[in-house]
Amino acid sequence: MAITTYAALWFLPFVLPICLYVAWSDLRTMKIPNRAVVTLLAVFVVIGLVAVPLPEYPWRLLNGVIVLAIGFVLNMARAFGAGDAKFCAAAAPLIAPEDGMFVLIIFTATLLGTWVTHRAAKYSALKKLAPEWKSWSTGQDYPMGFALGGALGIYLLLGATQANWIPWLARQEWIQALFG
Repeated sequence: MAITTYAALWFLPFVLPICLYVAWSDLRTMKIPNRAVVTLLAVFVVIGLVAVPLPEYPWRLLNGVIVLAIGFVLNMARAFGAGDAKFCAAAAPLIAPEDGMFVLIIFTATLLGTWVTHRAAKYSALKKLAPEWKSWSTGQDYPMGFALGGALGIYLLLGATQANWIPWLARQEWIQALFG
């Protein structure tokens, strides 16, 4: 992982509550509030000055702009929600550019896990714990903030602990071997 423990520890206490709020809000209303996205970006703008090397700081912000443009296109193609695109753009500066593929792997695993968890809860008695959640009745739509918030939180937790107890995943050599 390219993110330093120092950076992850600076970001984690501020970002993790936002990730939890985004997941809960998307499950409840099928929307990621703009205030959560703006707060996430503000965390990077302020804390990033301490956590990220100064020469890298503007490039990280540029990553957010690029991700926003990609998210806008995906939203226009109806492949991605607008809130999801904005959240990804606000989260992008928090991710070390070298960790991009690793974060996609975390996101893929988180997406699968949260989708199965959501569907299992939707068709079980657990649904009675939060019967007013809109995500239960949206047909095939899925609250992507559940997976996005989870993936960002997991990335920062792994960065904070430098969890190389998953060395085959953290080193990513198997990805290069698989995709050449």
